[in-house]
Amino acid sequence: MEPTTQPLVALITGASRGLGAALAEELAPSYHIVAVARTTGALEELDDRIQAAGHQATLAPMDITKPEAMAQLCRSIHDRWGGIALWLHTAVHAAPMTPAAYLDAKDWAKSVACNTTATGQLIPYIAPLLGTSGRAVFFDDRRAGDKFFSAYGATKAAQIALARSWAAETQRTGPHVHILSPAPMPTATRARFFPGEDTSELTHPREEARRMVSILG
Repeated sequence: MEPTTQPLVALITGASRGLGAALAEELAPSYHIVAVARTTGALEELDDRIQAAGHQATLAPMDITKPEAMAQLCRSIHDRWGGIALWLHTAVHAAPMTPAAYLDAKDWAKSVACNTTATGQLIPYIAPLLGTSGRAVFFDDRRAGDKFFSAYGATKAAQIALARSWAAETQRTGPHVHILSPAPMPTATRARFFPGEDTSELTHPREEARRMVSILG
């Protein structure tokens, strides 16, 4: 009897909509997708599209700011597949635009928890699953210091700073850490910042996902 071949696994945090969902669909022909997001309905819709294309996914309706849930998920991934080949971190909290002097404490706390603290907790959990040959991918959005982007810009910049440190530390040993800069897309996150924007000139998430995957090879 031939041994069972384990699939390549791609973990996507923030997979329910936008770029995360598009990446899940783009990668599904080559990877078993583990899709993490808080919105169960959107994850189920993603799963329907992946299955309709003849591929498979595992849904994990979880909040990445809950460290106990993330630790349990990583343990389950280890027990089932032994590790992952790819981690794409697209989860983000887009706080409303506001002057720094009027920043709401709750919006700030949510931004720090999702965009910065969760990343600092996830990296130690996920690094062992990636081993030396896996790849982690983060997505930059250079809003730090822009007016009215106080909470989002500062916490997103902190997230990318964490990723850059990890990339420098693992350059010789692995895992391989990539930081990509997506083109502007008509996503719900962008709509919070630019309501009423003409989206006809923006890049569709499916096209951008295809470009991101081609960069990763």
